[in-house]
Amino acid sequence: MQIVVDKLLINYEVNGLGRPVLVLHGWADNIKGLTQLRNDLASEFQVIALDLPGFGGSQAPNQAWGLSDYASFISDFIKKLQVKPLFAIVAHSNGAAIAIRGLGEGVLKAEKCVLLGSSGIRVVYKGRVKALRVITKAGKALTKPLPMATKNKLRAKVYKTVGSDMLVAEHLQETFKRIVSDDVRNDAAKINLPVLLIYGEDDTQAPPIYGREFHEIMPNSTLEIVGAAGHFVHLDQSTQVKRLIKDFLK
Repeated sequence: MQIVVDKLLINYEVNGLGRPVLVLHGWADNIKGLTQLRNDLASEFQVIALDLPGFGGSQAPNQAWGLSDYASFISDFIKKLQVKPLFAIVAHSNGAAIAIRGLGEGVLKAEKCVLLGSSGIRVVYKGRVKALRVITKAGKALTKPLPMATKNKLRAKVYKTVGSDMLVAEHLQETFKRIVSDDVRNDAAKINLPVLLIYGEDDTQAPPIYGREFHEIMPNSTLEIVGAAGHFVHLDQSTQVKRLIKDFLK
């Protein structure tokens, strides 16, 4: 289904009946990446999911957005659908960082929240961004005489080397820069509702240490670290994650 929100054409899906649960995907993902989880939840809840602006089938904003922009947009989206007050938000990776910002600022409201492999702690990434800027600046000078196709290949290799996801959604580079420099720990400390934090033991993008730190600063949080799982913990250990989420939401 499609709907226009804040002058952007948005792709979304609503499945199931019951108390409304909003599902948010991560960076460069879309609602398809959360299909299994959404189907599991739809057996007991009304599940609302959207391709965030710039991803999947949704129109990209015409300027760089930060976490607060995405949080405000989601609030407008919920109002446009005339959804009952949200029972829960279930969010992955960057979607989880958006949820933390929205809940912390009071823009988003829910009774419970599930955060899967949440990003939003930026200390580690700041070093990567600094390295990226230095390497990119030097690379521009060195590759100036080369053909454009060769430049693009080298550029992609450099970003991959320093662990950047910028080129995964290249049309959102400026948005990416804003988001990866925005730390949400102050927002997390303001969230008093029950929060379930789920991290994959082998996650290198949002490592379990992030979960431990969020758990310390969120007064009403529960932390689960799932073995034999990476950043897409809900896919790597779908049965266990489904059980954890359903038990928490009950």
